[in-house]
Amino acid sequence: MTKDAGRGAGPEGQAVLLVAGLADLAVSTVGSVLGTVRGLLRRSDGVELVADAEHDLRARGRLVLDRYAATPPAHLEILAREALARKAVDGG
Repeated sequence: MTKDAGRGAGPEGQAVLLVAGLADLAVSTVGSVLGTVRGLLRRSDGVELVADAEHDLRARGRLVLDRYAATPPAHLEILAREALARKAVDGG
């Protein structure tokens, strides 16, 4: 899994993560939506449930974007960054 700098940092990034998470959730759970909704409506901890759902959707959106939209960084770029980091730590 790769991490792109800035992904999910601002409101637009958060919105993209939520939308991607919702799309992935819709595709993978269409058959069980009605039963799940009935069970959720009977719960008394609605606020916590919504907060947990939002967190899960963001995480799911991040996974979807990592899976389909992210391109892995170039191998030489990774090596160059590691060399610069070592050079900075060594003081030279």
